[in-house]
Amino acid sequence: MTGALPVPAFRKSDYHSPMPDTLSESPASNAPDWTVSELSGALKRTVEESFGHVRVRGEISGYRGPHSSGHAYFSLKDASARLDAVVWKGTFNRLRLKPEEGLEVVAIGRITTFPGKSSYQIVIEQLEFAGAGAIMAMLEERKRRLAAEGLFDGARKRRPPFLPRVIGVVTSPTGAVIRDILHRLSDRFPRHVLVWPVRVQGDTSGAEVAAAIRGFNAIAPGGPIPRPDVLIVARGGGSLEDLLGFSEEIVVRAAAESAIPLIAAVGHETDVTLIDFAADLRAPTPTAAAEMAVPVRGELLAEIGSLQARLGGALARATERRRAELRALGRLLPSADTLLAVPRQRLDVAGQRLPRALKANAGAHRLRLTRLEGRLGPERLGAVIERRRERFGLFASRLSSALRANANAHRERNARSRERLEGAHARLRPSFNRAGAERRRQLKALEQLMQALSYKGVLARGYALVRDASGEPIHAARQIAAGQALEIEFHDGRVTAVAGEGAPPPGAPPSRRGRRSGAKGAGQAGTGQQETQPSLFET
Repeated sequence: MTGALPVPAFRKSDYHSPMPDTLSESPASNAPDWTVSELSGALKRTVEESFGHVRVRGEISGYRGPHSSGHAYFSLKDASARLDAVVWKGTFNRLRLKPEEGLEVVAIGRITTFPGKSSYQIVIEQLEFAGAGAIMAMLEERKRRLAAEGLFDGARKRRPPFLPRVIGVVTSPTGAVIRDILHRLSDRFPRHVLVWPVRVQGDTSGAEVAAAIRGFNAIAPGGPIPRPDVLIVARGGGSLEDLLGFSEEIVVRAAAESAIPLIAAVGHETDVTLIDFAADLRAPTPTAAAEMAVPVRGELLAEIGSLQARLGGALARATERRRAELRALGRLLPSADTLLAVPRQRLDVAGQRLPRALKANAGAHRLRLTRLEGRLGPERLGAVIERRRERFGLFASRLSSALRANANAHRERNARSRERLEGAHARLRPSFNRAGAERRRQLKALEQLMQALSYKGVLARGYALVRDASGEPIHAARQIAAGQALEIEFHDGRVTAVAGEGAPPPGAPPSRRGRRSGAKGAGQAGTGQQETQPSLFET
């Protein structure tokens, strides 16, 4: 990056000598006068022509992500120097390796200057790792940052189901990995397998793997496409650069967010990627991932057969033991004669005592009846009846007194109610008279208002109302045609008339004389006093 800065040749016409100052003369000089823009432009052309495209190795410093404009600004530094760097928006989106703080890279671009700050910078067109050490340092930094967010915590990891119904595989559809997985699953326990094809190497591999993991999680349970019970993200072995797609942040976050248990099987046993730390399980090889996903069907059948045999033997032994215990308990129970001996003896003793007990019981009842018979003689019954009659007489006198008191109370209550009713009636009549007078006054006022607003009053002052045959009022003479039947209403009745030939044309105002004679003619036609019916508008 070092080089001599050539001095450009200038023509005399490129500049103009300033006018000498008469007050303070300065020594004559052949050096031309530069403007700041001219000097900045000359330096820019010199730097770009001298260096062109360069490869610069250094550590990224001061990177805070893309600017709001989409461009990225940072610096490349080493132990003793710093170089400003810029990545334009269009180039940033195409970069295979994105800038990260502290990452050691090899930047490929062109050297230029920025006149606004009088500084030089490199416009980066491509970024590469500065060896395997840089890649490992980047992965360690990314691992530390993601672990600080809790994406690698063991508490959030789950065990896959013992026997999944559907297995989702994220891998290349053309490689040997998918064939190894399918072959191993077929040998151990055939299951339904869904393959999401992705690129496992290249610039887009990380985005495709993350999209596949999220796509499997987006499948709704019970839909037309079965939702996997476990996911396998697999790839064969490769170099550190080939496996970088599985260490991208987007892949790690997708694996950590997966609601479906995920088994990572990337590379060989010695290969380590960041998805291994975010996955629920890590398999050393894709074949081992298939072994982790399903058990061996033959072993399960053998174990089930063994368990079934053990269960049958255990049931037989338990039944025999219960039978032996039942026989032992049966021998301990007393015989039927032993159990019934005492009750049978009691029954015999009771049978012997029963006749004597019946006779004694009958004698006791007979003695009681004899005593009751002495108490129920005629004199005894007469005294009882007399006491009952006296008691009923006392009750009758009390009841009659209570009835008279109740009747008096009701009579007094009715008298008070009658007094209140008469008082209310006396107050109601004046109120009713006042209300009737008020209603009559309001009715009379409404009648006067109706008479004032009615057209009958107008007719009473000498006017007439003309209607056509349908009863609609006619407001102007131009609405009447010759020979049209009319009805004229006066204040004391109505008459019919027919418009004569002398009717004015529509639009001509009728004369005052014509209107009077028309009214007169209408009256004569209505009463039948003339044989000929004059025109309503004759002059």
